[in-house]
Amino acid sequence: MTAFTTGDVAHLLGLAPAQIRTFARSGVLSPDRGVRNVYLFSFRDLVLLRTASGLLAARVPPSRIVRALLRLRTQLPEGRALTEVHIRADGDDVVVHDGGAQWDPITGQFVLDFAVAELAHQVASLAARRAADAGTADRDASVWVQRGIELESESPPEAERAYVRALELQPDHADAHVNLGRLLHEGGRAEEAALHYRRALAARSDHATAWFNLGVALDDLRRPAEALAAYDAAIHANPGLADAHYNLASLYERQGDRRAALRHLRMYRELAERDSGERR
Repeated sequence: MTAFTTGDVAHLLGLAPAQIRTFARSGVLSPDRGVRNVYLFSFRDLVLLRTASGLLAARVPPSRIVRALLRLRTQLPEGRALTEVHIRADGDDVVVHDGGAQWDPITGQFVLDFAVAELAHQVASLAARRAADAGTADRDASVWVQRGIELESESPPEAERAYVRALELQPDHADAHVNLGRLLHEGGRAEEAALHYRRALAARSDHATAWFNLGVALDDLRRPAEALAAYDAAIHANPGLADAHYNLASLYERQGDRRAALRHLRMYRELAERDSGERR
């Protein structure tokens, strides 16, 4: 993920460095430490600090701000774009809207919403400036792929453009095709996603993730025979890919082949248990 220095945050949000460091020490944020022990903030930290900025402007007492941010931190969604969340600082209230649900992080009451997407746009602009300053992004496809990875949770459209740029520079960059395909698929464009997965496989025929994602896309496109073949290829490329066995079990079950479904479900459970044991 992109890391933002105290100076970056001050520039983006208009907060004083001293205020940023105070919030960092309060336990509300989860910054890393960089060279010379400087704070390195994540995009989630920026969302919280953006909310703090609004509360400070409304002259909310610091103790209430910290309490609101601590509650808000537990409410932010995991595993998907934070740009789907809207936050409003109105007086001494902090209001959050996540999809169809709305709540007040302090009282738990369901109330109104406000947009955070503007922050993602500011961050994307900062990432672009950083890449330009580095002087390598315009020539190196891998730099654009890395930028896309960093932008995915902050601004999926900007991430998509980064992957497109990587492919303009290197049309056979397998990971760029896979990542772009996943974003397209998540946006409901399964046919386009499948095309990119196939292009990734043309460059790297043993790319297990490309085979697996292709299987998911083909299943969504209601092409079960092709999906089965893709999942089989994913397992051939990576025998430990438990999710491929799970999806195969589901496909076979739908086709009425209970024996094959049970065989793959058993393999899924064995691999999942083995993975769980290794993490202990």
